[in-house]
Amino acid sequence: MTHPDEPFPSLAPSDEALFGAAATEYARYRPGVPDAAVRLLAGILHDVPEPVLLDLGTGTGQVPLALLPVVPRLTHVELVDTNPGMLAQAMDSLKPVLKACTASAFAGEAHTFVPQVPGRRPDLVTCCRAFHWMDRPAVLAMADRVAAPQAAVAIMGDGSLWTQDAQWTRALRELIQTYLGPDRRAGTRGTYTEPGRSYEDDLADSAFSEVTEHRFPFSRTWTPDTVVGYLRSTSFARPQLFAARHETFEAEARQLLDAHAHGGVLREDAVFTVLLARRPRTAT
Repeated sequence: MTHPDEPFPSLAPSDEALFGAAATEYARYRPGVPDAAVRLLAGILHDVPEPVLLDLGTGTGQVPLALLPVVPRLTHVELVDTNPGMLAQAMDSLKPVLKACTASAFAGEAHTFVPQVPGRRPDLVTCCRAFHWMDRPAVLAMADRVAAPQAAVAIMGDGSLWTQDAQWTRALRELIQTYLGPDRRAGTRGTYTEPGRSYEDDLADSAFSEVTEHRFPFSRTWTPDTVVGYLRSTSFARPQLFAARHETFEAEARQLLDAHAHGGVLREDAVFTVLLARRPRTAT
């Protein structure tokens, strides 16, 4: 896997500029983690008596929400995000399912994370659909400092509707471009350019240089309403980018999506990829 999500941004826009107060739409409309990937992550923790999870760029907590039901031995979850609204949404969502597990939230850039409780070294460090926003070498150096000796790092993603190549996603992307220009927007403060190196290169140059790639093909269904809700949560089509034209854009988008839907359903075929990285055995 070269880039499981979008290319790295040409600027480093603030998270508020990217997602603003979109936590509600994010929690409601963003796709979760496929079951096959959840099982892979759960298997990493199978023999760990009291596992600790560190989830970077947690958003609304999709990764811990998926793992907690299948890894009831989880003792602590560390959530890291730059957006306080996302973190608050994640903590609220986790409360009903935590049981004996504890959780803490760290508001800040991932590479600046410092464990809030000494001694709780994560056994699994995850980053789902967010690594492209980060200072990747610095994040991996931080993970090396804080993670347990046998810990694994999982970099995961499946792209976005901007990157998918279905007929309806191409048409939707073209409609967005008629409003916002040809380049993929990264919130209100920049656009994307192609990155100079792959995630595999980042990992090869880090302490976590033993990497395996796991690919999980899947089909996902959308409706015009869920696509429109999803777009509101994205960095490339959030309402603020359209200003006074947002209502007009959404009306055109619904019309386009209705025309492409079959029985009210839009199909997306994609691959969810997990790069699973560990320190070489000779280094532990």
